[in-house]
Amino acid sequence: MEYSFRPRGVCSVRIDFSLEGDKVHDVKFTGGCNGNLKAISKLVDGMSVDEIERKLKGNTCGYKDTSCADQFAIAVRQAYDGRL
Repeated sequence: MEYSFRPRGVCSVRIDFSLEGDKVHDVKFTGGCNGNLKAISKLVDGMSVDEIERKLKGNTCGYKDTSCADQFAIAVRQAYDGRL
């Protein structure tokens, strides 16, 4: 199933991804730090929601309380739990 998430408090404006069971695929960030977010997208492809949450949740960016990676972890958890 495909999902689109509007992150808050970060430079990226949208995160698109798909879930097959608990595995995440086809991650695409719109906006934000292009090179870093492309790398994250490649690294998380095929990872489980739990693994992504464990590695990325709580990551911050500069003075912000969140980051694109943190917002992505929030997005995949919400999608998996049926809240997105």
